[in-house]
Amino acid sequence: MRAAVLRGLGKPLELEEMPDPEPGPTDLVLRVKSCGICGSDLHASDLPPGLPPGTVMGHEFAGEVVAVGSEVGDRWRKGERVCALPYIGCGRCVACLSGDGTRCVGMQATGLGAIPGAYAEYVRVGSHESLRLPESVDFDAGATVEPLAVGLHAVRQSQLVPGENVLVVGAGPIGLATALWARFFGARSVVVSEKAAGRLELAARFGATHGVDASKENVAGSFHKQTGATPDVIFECVGVPGMLQECLMLAPARARIVVVGVCMQPDTIFPALAILKELSLQFVVAYRRQDFEFILDMLGSERVASQPMITDVVDLERFPEAFQALKQPTTQCKVILRP
Repeated sequence: MRAAVLRGLGKPLELEEMPDPEPGPTDLVLRVKSCGICGSDLHASDLPPGLPPGTVMGHEFAGEVVAVGSEVGDRWRKGERVCALPYIGCGRCVACLSGDGTRCVGMQATGLGAIPGAYAEYVRVGSHESLRLPESVDFDAGATVEPLAVGLHAVRQSQLVPGENVLVVGAGPIGLATALWARFFGARSVVVSEKAAGRLELAARFGATHGVDASKENVAGSFHKQTGATPDVIFECVGVPGMLQECLMLAPARARIVVVGVCMQPDTIFPALAILKELSLQFVVAYRRQDFEFILDMLGSERVASQPMITDVVDLERFPEAFQALKQPTTQCKVILRP
């Protein structure tokens, strides 16, 4: 198979021929139909400690089953359309059985060095982590389930109460997903702060009641002017140094800050400010299987839509160039690889 391979920190991806994956007894092999580029992959390709040379990234994907492990042939068949949580757990421990497989002690992540990811023609997945796509959900939408699940998990962990006011900092795919679910679960106002005008326009299609151009406006002042209130919950969805401290400064007394963006560099905050305001700080990561199941139900019943998030589609030939371009400020949101 062909795959886009990371050969070293800061190096462009290279297209290479690799062996086709083989399924283990409880695995499936998918022909990758759609795979999204994630911001965490962009960071991991450039920032220390980086990923092992030879890594195939890609953890937001959907595809068609082309091979079935020997122990799961009674439950899966070739040709089925699926997406999968991007890891393989043991399938037997309490964490796996409860849907919290990221906590499995034997878990191996997909696209982060342990298991080759879906920036390729084929990918190996666990049958326990795989979910069938509803008939009305195409492969591109299936590839958005993972980022939608990050936003859903963040909103659930925030303990959002219907009627509360929300500020989402950053309108990338994770910020848009967070705005969507905050509105879905009853936020009174969902204000999205972003510096890229194109992404602010997208935010309105994902539940934002108001937008703030952070390159020109005072975010806290604009929030109050537009809503007549202050934020009860702030979601930090950027993940670069300085953003957490900025959220501490923006937050009113006793607000809740939920850190969704993955900052992969050392950062500095001024704790006394958070102490004086009695702020609550919640860090979140990933999702549960139940989040994927809920999202597939919502996409399948057309209660939510993720297609507007997709701003470009590329094949493998164009993929390394598209991946590199996303490392600079852009109006793109979710770029999809169709191998």
